[in-house]
Amino acid sequence: MDFDDQLELEHLLFYERKCRVCGRKKDLMEGFYLIRKGRGTLPSAYSYECKECTKNRILKKRKDKGLKSVWEYPDW
Repeated sequence: MDFDDQLELEHLLFYERKCRVCGRKKDLMEGFYLIRKGRGTLPSAYSYECKECTKNRILKKRKDKGLKSVWEYPDW
């Protein structure tokens, strides 16, 4: 690893971002998902929705579909 690369990575560790959904400020690397694999050292490679809000959105979407009621054991 190059010295310049270490500085960029260290700078990202202390970078905070505001979530677009809940509005809370969180640490970039721990609070947001990496969405662009090739550019892990850039702040733009991380999502703008925090991990908690993403999980809540996915769970809410799943519950709205009612997947449990769609699948039933076949009665032959």
